[in-house]
Amino acid sequence: MRHIEGMDRNQITFLPTSIDEYVGEDNPIRVLDAFIESLDLKKLGFRNAECKETGRPPYRPQDILKLLFYGMPNRIKSSRRLETEAYRNIEVIWLLKDLKPDFKTIADFRKDNAKGIKAVFKEFTKLSLELGLYGKELVAIDGSKFRACNSKKNNYNDQKLQRHLKYIEDRIDEYLKELDENDAAEANDRKFTKEEIQKKIKELEGRKIKYEELQEKLEEAGESEVSTTDPDSRLMGNNKNVEVGYNVQTTVDSKHKLILDFKVTNNPNDLGELDNMALRAKKLFKDAEFEVLADKGYYRADDLKKCIKKGITPYVATQTRSNSTGDRDFYSDKFQYDKDKNVYICPANKELFQGRVRKEREKIIGYDYRNYDACSNCEFRKCCTKSKKGRAIFRHIDQDFLDTINYRTEANRDKYRLRQCIVEHPFGTVKRGWGAYYFLTKDKATVVAEMAMAFLAYNMKRAISVLGIQKLLEILNQKREAVLV
Repeated sequence: MRHIEGMDRNQITFLPTSIDEYVGEDNPIRVLDAFIESLDLKKLGFRNAECKETGRPPYRPQDILKLLFYGMPNRIKSSRRLETEAYRNIEVIWLLKDLKPDFKTIADFRKDNAKGIKAVFKEFTKLSLELGLYGKELVAIDGSKFRACNSKKNNYNDQKLQRHLKYIEDRIDEYLKELDENDAAEANDRKFTKEEIQKKIKELEGRKIKYEELQEKLEEAGESEVSTTDPDSRLMGNNKNVEVGYNVQTTVDSKHKLILDFKVTNNPNDLGELDNMALRAKKLFKDAEFEVLADKGYYRADDLKKCIKKGITPYVATQTRSNSTGDRDFYSDKFQYDKDKNVYICPANKELFQGRVRKEREKIIGYDYRNYDACSNCEFRKCCTKSKKGRAIFRHIDQDFLDTINYRTEANRDKYRLRQCIVEHPFGTVKRGWGAYYFLTKDKATVVAEMAMAFLAYNMKRAISVLGIQKLLEILNQKREAVLV
């Protein structure tokens, strides 16, 4: 028995006579090719969609666009690697018709056509809606953190800047003191020469100016932090780590787990995004009534009210109930509200009365209920709270409304459990499967374009899985003919 061996490299063979024969009829890149060719890129705002009368001829935007979208699901994100693939990858050679754009052309195209790339994602969403790939009955909304092209070292808040400035001032004082000592010391006893010390002071003063300018920038913008490489990125928690990045919100339809919409934010939490994303979905669904699933990060009364008002039924997990001691018998949900008396009954059967008003941005959001006299003599105090004064229970001004939301979510646990299966599927594919958990581009506009490429590639794979390559090609070719007419 012999090993499986390859053919002799010197053996003469008859290769396919055309580039088209290198790519099979069932290859998914034919769908990508047909979709891009079916678009009116001039209408979508792409540069060089039409050639000028003079100057060097540009590449067709369709060709560079195909290359960028091809790279995402194949873990090829950088413009330099995409340039390399144009020379050696049979699929890319077929896709570009043997064109060889350099990395700068690719990178500049991505930067100059950021809005157009997002518009291409919307065009595929529109097509998928026409094909009935969205159920329009149940969607899930979630956010995920993606690392920005900005290190933690190049992210500053006021406290960090003050620390750096103090260090610089202390070092300058040390060097000035050393200059005075050098004047009195012998030449052999000097640690640094006068010129070396002056050079170091000059470097420190340059850094001081940089940090002071960043402080001014913070004050002018009214921001709590500033990033110097990607100015739109922010510091945020991600799986128990802290890194500079973006929070990407998605709305995913339950029927085939296709992404309906997405939004890139630099807000480290999800509060305030539920009604925004849900109302955008409502618009795309042509005002159809539907249900939305979201985790506890979206639990806010104002957002939930807006959803209900617009005919959207939310199922949102409530915030975790706890206390400072960790004793479950004294969690806040063990305190029962008596509506007739407007008091809370604690596990020790004592009444807590309405007290301090809670405000947020000058608006009343609720009240604290407490009875510190009862707490002072309570035998369960150590189990209930660590506060010196005693236990207080917060009741939101819209708590009755929130209770109806909580009841509905609890009564439909099976439906709510679908949330993870629906909305985390795209994030898992893009971040784990394709390695696209970080951004190569800088500033929010180009980051949105990079995200649009990943999510379009994901949606296209889902559509191929549902409809099949040949059916999609038939639909796209008909669409292309309509555009050409």
